[in-house]
Amino acid sequence: MTTAPAELIVVADVIRTLDAAHPAAEAFAVRDGRIAAIGTRAEVDALRGDGTRVLELGGAAVYPGFADVHNHHALAGRTELFELTLPPSLTLDEILDRVREKAATLPEDAWIIGGVVASTLLPSLQSTAVRLRLDQAAGGRPVVIAEDSRHNRWASSRALELAGIGPGSIPAGGVTILDAEDGTPTGVLLEAAGIPVQEAYDRSGGLSAAQHRAASAHGVHLANSYGITAFQDAGVSTDILGALADLDGDGELNAWVVSSLLVNDEIFGFDPVGSALIARGEEFRTAHHRPDFVKIFLDGVPPARTASFLEPYVADAVHGAHFHGETTMTFDELHGWLRQVAERGLGAKVHCTGDGSARLVLDVAERLRAEGFTTPIQIAHGQFLADTDIPRLAALDVVADISPFIWFPGVIPQMLTEVLGERAEHSQPNRALIDAGALVAGGSDWPVSESPNPLEGIQGLVTRADPLRRAPGTLWPEQAITAEEALQVFTRNAAVAMGLGAETGSLEVGKSADFVVLDRDAIAGPADAIIDARVLATWFAGREVYAAG
Repeated sequence: MTTAPAELIVVADVIRTLDAAHPAAEAFAVRDGRIAAIGTRAEVDALRGDGTRVLELGGAAVYPGFADVHNHHALAGRTELFELTLPPSLTLDEILDRVREKAATLPEDAWIIGGVVASTLLPSLQSTAVRLRLDQAAGGRPVVIAEDSRHNRWASSRALELAGIGPGSIPAGGVTILDAEDGTPTGVLLEAAGIPVQEAYDRSGGLSAAQHRAASAHGVHLANSYGITAFQDAGVSTDILGALADLDGDGELNAWVVSSLLVNDEIFGFDPVGSALIARGEEFRTAHHRPDFVKIFLDGVPPARTASFLEPYVADAVHGAHFHGETTMTFDELHGWLRQVAERGLGAKVHCTGDGSARLVLDVAERLRAEGFTTPIQIAHGQFLADTDIPRLAALDVVADISPFIWFPGVIPQMLTEVLGERAEHSQPNRALIDAGALVAGGSDWPVSESPNPLEGIQGLVTRADPLRRAPGTLWPEQAITAEEALQVFTRNAAVAMGLGAETGSLEVGKSADFVVLDRDAIAGPADAIIDARVLATWFAGREVYAAG
């Protein structure tokens, strides 16, 4: 019996496999979308046949396809295709100019949806006078603009009216900021207070099924352009689930996708969520789409003082000197949900941006492990952890889903300092987590981050500086990790964290032929030049899904 020849053989000067037993190779062969052999050129050439394509890459470097454990691919695709895109560097006047330009192209009562406005700008928007400036720029149209964390919104008067928000009708959830003088809603809506505005937009028509599909396809294509071949979407709707299943059914889903079904919804305005959504997850399972996780928002974000901390925030006039924030669930409520999830065989991604919410997850995880449940649990973001809690992640098999993109020196850390003081300088204790044996997995939180480029995350993990060279300084440099560790964070670790370790994350026989070709070995050179490497091509399941122009 003869072995069928490979369809593709890849040869390069540098092939990093991320297989600990065999970290480097000269070549590998691909058959039926899977790696059929990997090792020396001579070993792999044994599978060469008349029809085998040989990819001679010379001085280029081949890595496993990057994996992103935390993004919002459809939101990113939707923003770029169908919304007003605003970089967070814009001033108020510049934002109003962009709104004015967009309004001039739209019908009289068309919605203007977009983002982002910088969190540092949010306090200056909290007045009736500024809301009226937004109304004027929009020509009276309904406008809603997301803040850079995507947890908060800024809405125009018409949008508030359509959402039923007024002086006598304040949303029950989240925080509606009122004008200090006239007591009316300013349009600044924190957390769940913004959901009625999203619901009003959806009632006006929202996106069609074709547009949802286009948004997902575009999000995946953008991810592919950065070498990403696997990701976990951190909060999906039935529209997004349907789009992913349709794409894969048509052979057009060019990545492994793990979806997180929302248990509660503090920001998106999706319907259904909770048990009703979880019960439908299996409808959307396909070969490359796995609805295997739930998502729980356990707190909000520190700049809005909606994250839960063990020690109080910096005192202010509204909250006083002893405000810690709060979690969305009690111990018993969180335990109930995670036990239900575990009984279904699903994993859980739990949003925690304060050390108080992270402590609660670990306490509940301790109970679940004692009850015999091994369900995967991820602490999402977890940029602030009490020293005594760091060893508990490894002990309880809880994953640290980290987002280095949103703690580089810059706008968000600046805002963190205003509300947390010196604590803001002790964010993302990644060296300590790895040394304690925790599984640290890399996520972009894109489009909260401006791009999902894993090389940005990798460089930031190593240098603890802004890889885009926009802001000076470093953030807690003692927590830097090595370039090899950082690459693992955005490949093998992330794949394992989302339940894809048997399929992707490393180049090994039997795994999906998912790989990225870089113009050089990015992690072998200067740490501050990792981001300068270029993605030449991305391959998924043995198919080239992106090629640099």
